[in-house]
Amino acid sequence: MAKVLKVPDNIGLLYLLAYSPELNPIERLWAYLKSHYLSNRAYTDYDDLFEVCLNSWNKITVEQFRTVCHVEWILHET
Repeated sequence: MAKVLKVPDNIGLLYLLAYSPELNPIERLWAYLKSHYLSNRAYTDYDDLFEVCLNSWNKITVEQFRTVCHVEWILHET
């Protein structure tokens, strides 16, 4: 945890245990992207990998994002 981090009043931080990726919703999204778009491929170079990652990220819909990243312990406000 950074001691010099200034968190705006309208943002709340949730501290997660170290080495517990199953508690971090973005890890679920990363696993989804790897399994659906990025696996079983050979990339010619970094730019090719970057382009595929960018395109994959842009294919995720809001509903997919909510479904993949949903966890009960985070309060969702709509």
